[in-house]
Amino acid sequence: MASRIEQIIEEIEEYVDSCKFQPLSTTKIVVNKEELEELLRELRLKTPEEIKRYQKIISNKDAILADAQSKADGIIAAAEARAKELVNQHEVTRQAYDQANETIARCNQQAQSIIDEANRQANAISSSAISYTDDMLANLENILGSTLQESGARYKAFVDSIQSTYSTVLSNRKELSPSGGSTAPEPVYTDLDIEEDEE
Repeated sequence: MASRIEQIIEEIEEYVDSCKFQPLSTTKIVVNKEELEELLRELRLKTPEEIKRYQKIISNKDAILADAQSKADGIIAAAEARAKELVNQHEVTRQAYDQANETIARCNQQAQSIIDEANRQANAISSSAISYTDDMLANLENILGSTLQESGARYKAFVDSIQSTYSTVLSNRKELSPSGGSTAPEPVYTDLDIEEDEE
């Protein structure tokens, strides 16, 4: 999935590189808003399915605990039923009560163990999902930051080349002109603006 995200970013770079400059400008380009928004929309839709699956598991945390509680209640109910059975079957009630209390205590311990394990699993799943999501977003942040830096560097090199050529032309004119040529200052381009074409 991540490779598709990188492909979309490369498509955005190629699209920006293919855009034409605005008339009479060497720094501003014209982009098609719909095409660029479509690429960005697809990038958002390519969120890894694992993130959605973990989010679903987190949202079902209460259901996991409720199921564990239900199993625990079932064990306790069965123990209580067995205790009543023992009391009814034996004339000596003391032994029946002792066995019943021991069974109930053991079942309560098992029920608590089930609830504790369900809590542990739910918390571990929640922690893993949050960590995975954060790692994925951090990776995407690094990719986008790197892409922005590389694009800016390419455009700066392009403008620097034009600036150098322009300076050479001015220098040549000065050498050819008896009066020293044009005195117009050399333009300096620093910022690259991307503007959307108006609809």
